[in-house]
Amino acid sequence: MSTQTFAQKLQKAMDDRGLRQADIVRLAQKDGMPIGRSHISQYLSGKVKPRSEITDYLTYILGVRPDYFQDNDEPWQEKAFFRKSHKLDNVLYDVRGPVVELAREMELSGTHILKLNIGNPAPFGFRTPDEIIYDMSSQLTDCEGYSDSKGLFSARKAIMQYAQLKHLPNVTMEDIYTGNGVSELINLSMSALLDNGDEILIPSPDYPLWTACATLAGGKAVHYLCDEENNWYPDIADIRSKITSRTKAIVVINPNNPTGSLYPQEILQQIVDLAREYHLIIFSDEIYDRLVMDGLKHVSIASLADDIFCVTFSGLSKSHMIAGYRVGWMILSGNKKLASDYIQGINMLSNMRLCSNVPGQSIIQTALGGHQSVNNYIVPGGRIYEQREFIYDAVNRISGLSAYKPQAAFYIFPKIDTARFNIHDDEQFALDLLKEKKILIVHGKGFNWNKPDHFRIVYLPRIEILKECMEKMADFLAGYRQR
Repeated sequence: MSTQTFAQKLQKAMDDRGLRQADIVRLAQKDGMPIGRSHISQYLSGKVKPRSEITDYLTYILGVRPDYFQDNDEPWQEKAFFRKSHKLDNVLYDVRGPVVELAREMELSGTHILKLNIGNPAPFGFRTPDEIIYDMSSQLTDCEGYSDSKGLFSARKAIMQYAQLKHLPNVTMEDIYTGNGVSELINLSMSALLDNGDEILIPSPDYPLWTACATLAGGKAVHYLCDEENNWYPDIADIRSKITSRTKAIVVINPNNPTGSLYPQEILQQIVDLAREYHLIIFSDEIYDRLVMDGLKHVSIASLADDIFCVTFSGLSKSHMIAGYRVGWMILSGNKKLASDYIQGINMLSNMRLCSNVPGQSIIQTALGGHQSVNNYIVPGGRIYEQREFIYDAVNRISGLSAYKPQAAFYIFPKIDTARFNIHDDEQFALDLLKEKKILIVHGKGFNWNKPDHFRIVYLPRIEILKECMEKMADFLAGYRQR
């Protein structure tokens, strides 16, 4: 039988959770609960008991049984809150993380936020080509049922022909899987491959979904460095040094998010050579392969690896400005005999989700054929090209910032002079910028970069918006010094 007072129970629960009074106050402020330091002090002293709604909130954040704080001498019923799986403990996705949550709260209170945080073209005035909208609307009545789990024949045929243009070897219709965006297929491919403790090489910085999905599948993400001093190309020596007996695959993100780097063939060939030497699968994320500037050409790494099993990802979200339609695909190529059992696992998971959205699949043939409107954006005078030119110059004009010029996609990854601004926590830097200047960016650690000295800017907004943002950022940094 319990004879503890409310104050004693509160203190014990705080001790068990490792929380201080200041931690409770901070969590309450975040959740909009009227709990200050003086309130907690009074509860702990036994002078005051909180109202029922405050008690319920303390029960929630302390993770105790619902009847923990009740005044009775009956044995407590063994109840508990439903909690997230421990598999999520090391999963990170700060592209939509705590800084974005604060921005959303500020917006709800009426604050206008300048968003430079996510690669979503539509809100910035990039429109879906009319022909795609027409074709989807005219086919909707034909898209009411499930398709084959891998996708519509017309969609996979168009993707296969696109793979031929990219010189991917040994690709048939059966090697193509459509997905609800590339994100779903990344998750599927990692779940089918990795056992607990298996290692997979992923670039740093990365698109964080790769690390998250590998971790969720039970694998260990081992990050290899991309070298800022060498155009953000993968550091081949670092990759080699991190290969172990547990390494099963290597991920290549080309063109790269968040750096905008485009890898030349000689770098890709060296990665292929390593994969061949150590018997690794190559996963290549190529969602930005049609957003390449300066007259450069994208080379698919799978085209260099006919004897290696490769999985190549792409889609329409970025090139056709239809991120909300969720149209992606995955192509298996090269030596598929090496991966016959793994392919069975992919097929099993593909069948379990029945199929990807059929209206989205119905436009793939139209999107990949004929005039590619994205080409108008990536040449001098085009929006993405001109916005790239502006943001590169604007970043490098700000004292304390510097950046490599991106060659593809629509991101730039500036470096911050951490000594000048006393920055030791890049998430705090992003929060400070958001609170003071109402500008939303993603800090470098959100991309599994291990130093607090970078952040990503999405340069999809029009130049006049980018100009406003950069003027405010320059003003912010002129007097900024992290506490």
